Amino acid sequence: MSLDLMKTYRRVRYGDPVVVVSGLPRSGTSMLMKMLEAGGMAVVSDGQRAADDDNPRGYFEDERVKDLARSPDKAWLRDARGKAVKVISYLLKELPPGHNYKVVFVRRELGEVLASQAKMLTRRGEAAGPSDGRMRELFESDLWKAGYLLKHRPWFETLEVRYAEVVARPGEEARRIAAFLGGALDVAAMAAAVDASLYRNRAGSAG
Repeated sequence: MSLDLMKTYRRVRYGDPVVVVSGLPRSGTSMLMKMLEAGGMAVVSDGQRAADDDNPRGYFEDERVKDLARSPDKAWLRDARGKAVKVISYLLKELPPGHNYKVVFVRRELGEVLASQAKMLTRRGEAAGPSDGRMRELFESDLWKAGYLLKHRPWFETLEVRYAEVVARPGEEARRIAAFLGGALDVAAMAAAVDASLYRNRAGSAG
């Protein structure tokens, strides 16, 4: 059975997909979750991680996502069908095949990701960890593996967006995202949820 035919079969069998917002840490996934919420989509978030200086509009996380690799209980994902859940790229491989997933995958310049992560760790007084060079290698490997997985597993349909383009052209990117997710979202509200002032650590910027 071809990949396209398998995807058609799965849509009939499993119904509404789980909408997954994914990408590297500090890549803009929280911004995308805020856009979907503003557009009228229900989001899966337990609210345990409160907004702070690093993410002033909230993290939109659910602790159960962090347990995907350890916990055999993934039944909660059934209730996430038709809703948006944030899953970092490293954990995409832990999503069970018993659901369909529409993945909005956010890409951001790695230099910006590294700068944002370093500032967050400094602000929290945490150790810096591996060097930027080593972290870049790890992130590049993670992105390659995630890309391969999303392309070759029939339970995934994927739309890639670039963080800088969402900030620069929120209306255009909001329309593209809404179309991918079925067209029922409020595009204007999605675009209005993008706060360009929060685009810190730009490539080539000193701060």
